[in-house]
Amino acid sequence: MTTREKPFRECTLQYLDETFHLEEVQMLPALAEWLAMSVEISDHERQQLIHLKKVLDFNVHDWNEHELDSRFIGPMFTLIDYSSTKYNHFAQRDLEGTVEGIRLFGKPDGVIASGRREPKKPFFAFQEYKKHLDPTGDPAAQALAAMLVGQSMDEAPKPLYGCYVIGNAWWFMALEGKTYAISQDYSAITDEIFDICRILKALKQIVIRLTA
Repeated sequence: MTTREKPFRECTLQYLDETFHLEEVQMLPALAEWLAMSVEISDHERQQLIHLKKVLDFNVHDWNEHELDSRFIGPMFTLIDYSSTKYNHFAQRDLEGTVEGIRLFGKPDGVIASGRREPKKPFFAFQEYKKHLDPTGDPAAQALAAMLVGQSMDEAPKPLYGCYVIGNAWWFMALEGKTYAISQDYSAITDEIFDICRILKALKQIVIRLTA
């Protein structure tokens, strides 16, 4: 029997909900706990964030996807620094898995996975970032599809966390079993950029704890 296939880029939330019997809820405890974690932002980080916010505010309506990635999103993740011998932040690496008989596959824009040089088991933070004007595809669904693949690789699935970005707006996600939740949007051209940084630093704490 031929396994059906679906690339991440063709997924929509409706397709994922109906195909895998998922339920979106307003909030999951795992997402609420992640978003509420208290993490200190250093003076150095604060100065870097102020600079990035200024650059984004000036350029966001004109940048294409690659410019948004290289000039804002990449520096944000570099500032947090997920590099370690146990896990790392990878970009544009092949990711695939069979979920309920359907092969989901693609190259997420970013994934945090175990492994130093090559991603092994992805367990957190899949990002799909799209340009501000006329984004192609459904970034929430692309992130969720990648999270479903990560879930399928874990024998005892834990909550998986993700985020997606459209222009200056960031949304955070959690998936647990068949249930997922998406946060409110956080604007990176306002002081909410400090919340975005705090949430990403909190994610690093979660990763450290689970890979200890």
